[in-house]
Amino acid sequence: MLLHIHPDNPQPRNIKTAVEILKKGGVIIYPTDTIYGLGCDIYNTEAIARICRIKKIDPKKAQFSFVCSDLSHISDYAKSIDTPVFRLLKAALPGPYTFILEASKLVPKMLKTKKDTVGIRVPNHNITQTLIAELGNPIMSVSLPMDEEVEYYTDPLVIHEIFEDQVDAVIDGGIGGVIPSTVIDCTTNTPELIRQGAGEFENLVG
Repeated sequence: MLLHIHPDNPQPRNIKTAVEILKKGGVIIYPTDTIYGLGCDIYNTEAIARICRIKKIDPKKAQFSFVCSDLSHISDYAKSIDTPVFRLLKAALPGPYTFILEASKLVPKMLKTKKDTVGIRVPNHNITQTLIAELGNPIMSVSLPMDEEVEYYTDPLVIHEIFEDQVDAVIDGGIGGVIPSTVIDCTTNTPELIRQGAGEFENLVG
């Protein structure tokens, strides 16, 4: 299914359709403020396993992240965020960043790393935020499996042609970006850059 949703004014009917797919354990491809992502409800283990099969990754070795709607949402899924880290999150979010934080008990075991950490995002994108608000909990998120000759898929029509048999819906929210989020590890005393992406790191921590 190709589902057209306006990026600035998401149509409630189409958002409802996408949310119903997620609640039933479906897998969707959806736009963010960086690249298109592959996602499902974080509490549906079968859907997470299905994404692993699509990505051809071992669930035990995968490093999952998920998207929240806002800062208060993050505090439900991350342990004791201290003041410096909170200030960093507040300055960066919503935006093109993934923060690695200590996972709380609300994070499904399948999404935690061996170190009991989790990657959390709050994309600056109306469709993503509206989906999460309507669903009532975060969406598990991974990048699309990329072809060697195509670094990133940006056109939802092309994405639909490639993945329509593997997912339940592709949300067309317009042309996506080509640079993934910047990943920052906040589990130690000093924030550490893990991957430079669309978000500036030096200005944020400087």
